[in-house]
Amino acid sequence: MSLYGWKSFFEDEDRPEKPRKYGVTEMRGPHYSLFSQGLLQDVFESMGQFVDGLKFSGGSHSLLPETFIREVTKMAHKHNVYVSTGDWAEHLLRKGPSAFKDYIEECKKMGFDTIELDVGSLGVPEETLLRYVRMIKGSGLRAKPQFAIKFDKSDIPDKIDRAFAAYVVPTARTSEFVEDVDLLIRRAERCLEAGADMIMLDADDVCRQADSVRADIIAKIIGRLGLERTMFEASNPRTSEWFINQYGPKVNLFVDHSQVMDLECLRGRRLGKNHTSVLGSSYYLF
Repeated sequence: MSLYGWKSFFEDEDRPEKPRKYGVTEMRGPHYSLFSQGLLQDVFESMGQFVDGLKFSGGSHSLLPETFIREVTKMAHKHNVYVSTGDWAEHLLRKGPSAFKDYIEECKKMGFDTIELDVGSLGVPEETLLRYVRMIKGSGLRAKPQFAIKFDKSDIPDKIDRAFAAYVVPTARTSEFVEDVDLLIRRAERCLEAGADMIMLDADDVCRQADSVRADIIAKIIGRLGLERTMFEASNPRTSEWFINQYGPKVNLFVDHSQVMDLECLRGRRLGKNHTSVLGSSYYLF
């Protein structure tokens, strides 16, 4: 039963109650501004029904005291909100092969549920990436690789067919980045086959601004990977509105904490198209 008179979670209208497999709203945690436990508590108590996940973006969890992170993860779990790392794992590679395993165990101890892997920043061979996904899943955590549509030109596979296990001469790294959505999808599919729970799509060059959103690329990714297994970063309310208009309330979106209420208004069909006229801006909560 919903606590909000204007909102329900009947499946034919919107999406089911938490934990949800689609229509997921992941909220940005400490990154651009410092969050206090009090602010997070206010968000969870006022809008916890609409928040599925909390992400510590940009490696912010590496700068915060462990006691703070443990308290935040405990608070999130109390409101049935999962907690995810951001793009930080790539900084561990220089510490040796065991560093990633230690990182997984440390995240698990601090209460994280999901580990995000920024594929572009990691810069590891595909088989190594898949091994990382399996390591995360083997530890009992959720794996969420993050992809961008631009790759170093040297990463684009040669079109020439080779026999299995044939030696391939290494290609020198270049400074030229090439857009290749087919390569993105193929690698994402392999990550899902290895056990990844969700594929995160970087907003850069895809959906940073609603006026220049790459609808063709987004449609191709969703068509191949499925709506439930993809999550898109919506950098502003207009981008969120574009996604809801195109794909309905079941699309998974990553937004700033200040956008949660506006996004939920967009997801709920009962509010009509002009959601801001019903509740006004959600910024009044903060």
